Amino acid sequence: MILAWLIIVLLVAGVLAAVAARLSSVLTRWISLAATVLDFALTVFLWVRHAGQITLTGSNPWLEQIDWIWIPEFGIHFHLALDGLSLLLLALTFFLGVVSILASWTEITESVGFFHLNVLWILAGITGVFLAVDLFLFYFAWELMLVPMYFLIALWGHERRIYAAIKFFLFTQLSGLLMLVAILALYFLHHQNTGTYTFEYGELLNTPLSSTAALWIMLGFFVAFAVKLPLFPFHTWLPDAHTEAPTAGSVILAGLLLKTGAYGMIRFAVPLFPGAAREFAPVAMVLGAIGIIYGAVMAFGQTDMKRLVAYTSVSHLGFVVLGVFSWNELALQGAVMTMLCHGISTGGLFILTGAIQERIHTRELGRMSGLWATAPRLSGAGLYFALASLGLPALGDFIGEFLVLLGTYRTHPVLAIVGSIGVLTATFYALLLVQRAFHGPNTHAWAIPDLLPREGVVIALMAGSLLWLGLNPQPVLRTFSPVLHALETVVQMHR
Repeated sequence: MILAWLIIVLLVAGVLAAVAARLSSVLTRWISLAATVLDFALTVFLWVRHAGQITLTGSNPWLEQIDWIWIPEFGIHFHLALDGLSLLLLALTFFLGVVSILASWTEITESVGFFHLNVLWILAGITGVFLAVDLFLFYFAWELMLVPMYFLIALWGHERRIYAAIKFFLFTQLSGLLMLVAILALYFLHHQNTGTYTFEYGELLNTPLSSTAALWIMLGFFVAFAVKLPLFPFHTWLPDAHTEAPTAGSVILAGLLLKTGAYGMIRFAVPLFPGAAREFAPVAMVLGAIGIIYGAVMAFGQTDMKRLVAYTSVSHLGFVVLGVFSWNELALQGAVMTMLCHGISTGGLFILTGAIQERIHTRELGRMSGLWATAPRLSGAGLYFALASLGLPALGDFIGEFLVLLGTYRTHPVLAIVGSIGVLTATFYALLLVQRAFHGPNTHAWAIPDLLPREGVVIALMAGSLLWLGLNPQPVLRTFSPVLHALETVVQMHR
């Protein structure tokens, strides 16, 4: 039941937070914070409880699972399962949930209850995505993420929030419907070949498919995941959504929603269709390499700080696609590390951008010159996360990207070289951000408060996490290793 409680706590707390807003907005915030802290504590408990089992490989790949029959006529189960990969992503989910609520403590002043309802229900949907191993339940959780994020952008966003929210909704909804068609096609073809109707992941792995059918169904999954990732050229909704979203929306969007696309590729797109994925891999990897360079170049050309950080996500997540479709141990380890560290480093940059905007009411880099003179701790934190984003050794992003490039070089050396150029290009946009925002003379005579204690705690937690992941990545790599071997076994069996 602990897996179900991870979702139930968030859903119930969201309703309680909305009701409590009638009494006190502070009570609403504390309820939301307590729920996310509780789920994070439960995840750490699961990690500690299974610390010995995680490093083992056996016939049962799941550390925890619940499986209830939901709609037996259609073979639909409420089936949640946890392994090392989903455990890592759940830890990231609840960690960023905690920091999102803390970062929004004073930013949100209108409809506070409804705001926190949406935040908690987004987190519940993300949790469902990372735990569901029934494809109908997976799709249900996938769609549950969509509507609350739409409201976050449309109601609490900035100047062009309605445009950004509608664009986000259309891209993700249409690609999600394409995935639904692919799920149903796999569902009916499995029945045609086996006589059984089921959405169970473990059974669908063994579905015999023609090469043509496998390719088309795989593309249905791939496009949905590529849009959410986002992969070039499916990325155009992202800069607008990031720029207009409130701070919590940007952190959750960059740190978590994008990771559901990467998770879908690792968990579903490649293992369900290994042959088709192998044929399509060169195309996906070329798109990933283009995204690395394109995202970095576009980030360098931005004058809006939030938009600059948004484009860095296109670049960083191109490394994830390279790692996934290289499909070897080093590359996949790097992809998972990049997913985790990108969520923290980019989330930190969005939190700092929100803090700056709250103080000076602008995101324009040209108006931020000299902030170090008036807010040295805030500016120092900005330098730290910018260096993390460009892949400074000893911080987590470096480990992830280095492993991806090393793994990719074994299969596609040219694309690894292109990715390496992307790492160098990241230096330009990172230094541009630091120079324009924090260094130079304080020409606008800004006199703003430095990081508050609450903000300092959030930034310290995120900065410490990146340093820990950079200096001691082995616990993460060991946690993911059995999952990697299990997925490799599945792919090799069906290729």
